[in-house]
Amino acid sequence: GCDEIKAALLLGAVDNALGGIAIAGRRGTAKSVLARGLHALLPPIEVIEESFANADPNDVSSWESGLADKLDGKAAKKKVRSAPFVTIPLGVTEDRLIGTVDIEESTKLGKPVFQPGLLAEANRGVLYIDEINLLDDGIVNLLLSVLSDGVNVVEREGISIKHPCKPLLIATFNPEEGDVRDHLLDRIAVVLGSEEPKTSEERLEAMDMASRFQDNPMEIIDECKDATGQMGSQILFAREFLKEVTIGPKQIEYLVDEARRGGVEGHRAEMFAVRVAKANAALEGRTKVTPEDLQKAVKLVIIPRSIFKDMPPEEMEPPQPPPPPPPPQDEMQEEQQEQEQEQEQEEDQEEEEEPEDQVPEEFVFDSEGVILDDDLMKFQNSQKASGRTGRARTQMIFSEERGRYIKPMIPKGKVKKMAVDATLRAAAPYQRARRERGKEKGDIRNVYVESSDFRAKKLARKAGSLVIFCVDASGSMAINRMSSAKGAIINLLSESYTSRDKVSLIPFYANKAEVLLPPSKSVAMATNRLETLPCGGGSPLAHALEVAMRTGLNAMSSGDTSRVMIVCVTDGRANVPLGVSNEDPEYTGENPKKPTKDELNEEGLEM
Repeated sequence: GCDEIKAALLLGAVDNALGGIAIAGRRGTAKSVLARGLHALLPPIEVIEESFANADPNDVSSWESGLADKLDGKAAKKKVRSAPFVTIPLGVTEDRLIGTVDIEESTKLGKPVFQPGLLAEANRGVLYIDEINLLDDGIVNLLLSVLSDGVNVVEREGISIKHPCKPLLIATFNPEEGDVRDHLLDRIAVVLGSEEPKTSEERLEAMDMASRFQDNPMEIIDECKDATGQMGSQILFAREFLKEVTIGPKQIEYLVDEARRGGVEGHRAEMFAVRVAKANAALEGRTKVTPEDLQKAVKLVIIPRSIFKDMPPEEMEPPQPPPPPPPPQDEMQEEQQEQEQEQEQEEDQEEEEEPEDQVPEEFVFDSEGVILDDDLMKFQNSQKASGRTGRARTQMIFSEERGRYIKPMIPKGKVKKMAVDATLRAAAPYQRARRERGKEKGDIRNVYVESSDFRAKKLARKAGSLVIFCVDASGSMAINRMSSAKGAIINLLSESYTSRDKVSLIPFYANKAEVLLPPSKSVAMATNRLETLPCGGGSPLAHALEVAMRTGLNAMSSGDTSRVMIVCVTDGRANVPLGVSNEDPEYTGENPKKPTKDELNEEGLEM
């Protein structure tokens, strides 16, 4: 199964600059197995020993900063190593990703020394991200920026360095655990869905292979050794073919027309499709792109991005007339000979002409954006089914007091939580000079840290939402719709529990509204108090909205709530003014003020 994903991974192995591959799928659909299995097929690479970014000895223009000075005109020592496969953990920091100052070496040499990050290690290999939808947004933006440029530029803490970063990006995510932002998916060339085997035979074969691998992995590896070696050789040859593969203007025009017919937004789809078509031609050992390569590019890149209409209903074809009687046998033999001669002549003419820009005879999309091929329609539906569902992304609150350590920053005012690692990195290059000054003053210490070196921790924590239920428990509601209103509120409470939101319950009846349940995650407590809620009296709607706003503002001021939603269940028949609820003497004295119905409605709207 998963033939399209396997094909995309092989094309990515041929061309690292393909644009990345994302695999979506639910739990247990072999997303990670497919991604990690590609590593065994990648051919080894030749690198320079002194390089920390796997520099190519034959491409001097792509060497990192300082490598040429380090060699000082001497011949570079070369070595052959396996292609790197680097995994980005979910809790990765910016320093670990792009690189930072090496504290130990900087202290010894008395100058800033660069410590490479994961991006340098992954150059010319594979950069793998599991559950990219759960990765921090800032890290994702930084990662995509570096990969699109192909160069990582680090200018911080006294260092300025540049090194190549051209790995193949492979990312996986489970749509049930959260969406991936659309702009992120748009910058990845191929986005496909991994599905479970559909037939019992496929599931049985997958289970048998998995159980055999768990019991005796070396046996399975030996069985696949020859096939793995052949595929690795094919990828190696394809990389050489890729340098000579050409694509014609008419073929590019065909891809552009397909993207336009499919309603694809932006221009990245056509650019990615060109690279996929050329990589597929190289993998097949061709130096010219063919119609089959173009169709593969449309299937992998353009169809998953398309916005198309459903297929129109099939029209009943009229019955065909009966066939004419067959001609005599002698005439049939003469006609067959003439047809064979004509076919041979046409084939000879095609071989002589060999048109440069061959395109498919038919488009995948028609002029109205409908997919014409039944198989491609099923493929698109499968991608759509495995795609963008799930909860919204969790809101984050950044502070210097509580949360997970994200990155260091220069403090503004007093340092609340010091980032010891970043502080030591900032102080490391100046240790030699400070140590000499300290000896002159008689101040001997192991490490010299000054206030200018201080770095504070930037912390992040998940921010929940608060749903405040204002329930009208007045007499009019009790007579009319209180039972149905309670059922609706209980359903809303269940949905709030599913999304891990806090809930608060504020009933209003008689002359006031009261907070029956402060912000809490206990939905069971809210349900019990709602079921025993007394009813009767007036409807102080304005006071209920005022109490709800104060409750929401207090929750947001605590720093643990990012947004507040007020759900008011009422029949809208407000008859108690805000002055009565707040015990204003103007409304509770001997001659109390009695507002009109319109004034009560305006008071509620102002709230």
